[in-house]
Amino acid sequence: MFNLSLKSLLVPAVLLSSTHVLAAWQVENDHSRVNFVSVKNNSVAENHHFKNIAGELSDDGQFSLEIDLASVETQIPIRNERMQKFLFNTLEFPTMSVTADVKALLDEVKAKGWAQAEVPAQLALHGQKKTQNINLIATLDKKNKIVVSSLSPVLVNPSDFALMAGIDELQKIAGLQSITRAVPVSFVLTLNDK
Repeated sequence: MFNLSLKSLLVPAVLLSSTHVLAAWQVENDHSRVNFVSVKNNSVAENHHFKNIAGELSDDGQFSLEIDLASVETQIPIRNERMQKFLFNTLEFPTMSVTADVKALLDEVKAKGWAQAEVPAQLALHGQKKTQNINLIATLDKKNKIVVSSLSPVLVNPSDFALMAGIDELQKIAGLQSITRAVPVSFVLTLNDK
């Protein structure tokens, strides 16, 4: 009788515990990367990334990502500072956010361990918002980590986010003939359920 009572108490507790564990996956900053490429003078391509990102994926498929724009890393300190000040204006707009409903993708990942999809995501940057389709591939490993990657680069148009004046200023300060007006962005995000 005691064993039956104990079991009847433990089973719901375990189920609630499992549900809680699966309630959300957190983006692991150290195992994730958001990259972008700029091209100057029509021929010199350079890779950049952001050092600090955070985000989560709820168990019902709601995804959100915050990118700390002040953490931009171009491998040149003065260029980092100029991007923060003139391009991103990080004092007024410190982050870029991405939100998306990826429920169908998440359900497929849980069912078979991987999935591929084109997902509409809302990008919010520099006071502007735009919905853009993003091609994703996601996998679930044995430790219940989800890795989400861009299947193809996301092309971000600076004019959609009121960044043209900042690009013009960077071009002028650096004495460049040109800086690209379309920016390919790629990413790998590792999400942990702990």
